[in-house]
Amino acid sequence: MEELKIGDKVDLLVVRNTAMGFTVLVNQEFEGLLYKNELFQKIHEGQQLIGYIKKIREDEKLDVSLQPIGFKQTIVSYEIRLLKALKENEGFLPLTDKTAPEEIKYQLGMSKKAFKNAVGGLFRQKLITISDEGITLFKNA
Repeated sequence: MEELKIGDKVDLLVVRNTAMGFTVLVNQEFEGLLYKNELFQKIHEGQQLIGYIKKIREDEKLDVSLQPIGFKQTIVSYEIRLLKALKENEGFLPLTDKTAPEEIKYQLGMSKKAFKNAVGGLFRQKLITISDEGITLFKNA
């Protein structure tokens, strides 16, 4: 266990669905947990995924995440996902800060907070415009 540290990229095998989340096998050796409230995609037992060590608990079990640990890496990945969605939808998404969190999760696979952070980052980079109708990709982006 001492070779693992918070933020490490690891291989996950989804073992079973529990009330709190999914029990996973980390690097074919350690038991970990993916919390349901942190999942923004459908997963199933037997699925293999890439994850990241979020916390090493005193009981030697691991809390893991599907998103890279650390604000910067996570926000950049959400910005990339949002840009891709805009390009796939002819440069416009009818999503705003008033959109229901469930709708954002359904359309983009991210939390509303992540969406707002990604929109803010892309806006500051002058890649999108924001209106009451939604977000629009600048033509040259």
